Amino acid sequence: MRILNVTQAYFPFLHRGGPATKVRAITRALARGGNQVTVLTADLGFGPRETAAAGVVDDPQGWRTNLDGVEVIYFRTRGHYRNLTVNPGVLEFCRRRLKDFDIVHIYGLYDTLGPAVGHYCRKFGVPYFVEPLGMTRPIDRGFLLKRLWTGLAGTYLGRASMWIATSELEREDLRAAGVPSEKVLLRFNGIDREEFKNLPRFGAFRKNAGIPDDERLILFMGRLIPRKGADLLIEALPQINGDKVKLVIAGPEGESGYLAFLRDQSRTLGINQRVLFPGPLYEDLQKEAFVDATVFALPSRYENFGNTAAEAIACGTPVVVSDRCGIAPLVDQRAGLVTAYDSMAVAHALNQLLNSPPLYQRLKAGCAQVAEEISWDRLVRGMQDSYEKTRDEFLQTCSHACAL
Repeated sequence: MRILNVTQAYFPFLHRGGPATKVRAITRALARGGNQVTVLTADLGFGPRETAAAGVVDDPQGWRTNLDGVEVIYFRTRGHYRNLTVNPGVLEFCRRRLKDFDIVHIYGLYDTLGPAVGHYCRKFGVPYFVEPLGMTRPIDRGFLLKRLWTGLAGTYLGRASMWIATSELEREDLRAAGVPSEKVLLRFNGIDREEFKNLPRFGAFRKNAGIPDDERLILFMGRLIPRKGADLLIEALPQINGDKVKLVIAGPEGESGYLAFLRDQSRTLGINQRVLFPGPLYEDLQKEAFVDATVFALPSRYENFGNTAAEAIACGTPVVVSDRCGIAPLVDQRAGLVTAYDSMAVAHALNQLLNSPPLYQRLKAGCAQVAEEISWDRLVRGMQDSYEKTRDEFLQTCSHACAL
């Protein structure tokens, strides 16, 4: 199949969060399956480092490269507001090439690339999927702006051939937003097993962070924003039994001033010597942290899935997640524990895991099975079946309409 993926953020712009990594993993799996894949995305600030990482060459519309056997086009950004970018090159691309594709998959809701491509999909009769990436329910900020944007993009969203939910939680959000059940496909987020075949040896992250090998390490990794629950872990730390316990909170600051808030919170509780803030960790550094962690924790207030928890499991590290994370049913009592969104409940779950060797070893052993169930190659095969079915039904509908 000829597949077009559309995403606001893509490799090498990993600081923009999970979607940049996730869409690349899906794209690689599609290419390994014999599909011809193109990615449309935005230039979010190419400098020498990013240019070298992606191997891009100049293009009249921005930048172009071939990554993992996939054509990637980064449209030049002419202006931006927060995460919204203006990329006029997408219009010329759609006029020239959109009709060449069998299916279009649009990732995310609040950007300009998706609506522009969706408009031309309707114009040229190309079926398209929309994957909201957890954005169906406005959560963090800009509620009025997001509602306005959804209203303006109503036609584009309403005419999508199919929506993809990454958890039962997100599927219910889509149903509540008025999307018919028959137009929602449940496909979990996954991990690229190839990336986790050769893991770093234990100890590299601990050595750099000054954490002894015999000290227990609780790891949080994600954007530092209030809903992710890093503050609950700081509140929970004084309730963890034993002195040799460190908390590492890794990730880019997603809301101005929030890192300072977390530092102040740890000082107020008198545990600032036990809480480390190493900043964002990517690729090999991220894996080193997962391998060295005793347990990974994501007590989020809302998480449509929880990609970092899946990556920790792929590294063989048991997890503690809140019951508001979409991944929770997959890991509960299999590769981790599920807790309420409450610091005392989080502390209780961590104490259970850290202080019961039989429980810990059972959940650690269960990581391999859960990781296999959510491998991208496995998940993408099912999604490709849906692509093909949607394309065939779309062509039949068009043929019937033409016959009339």
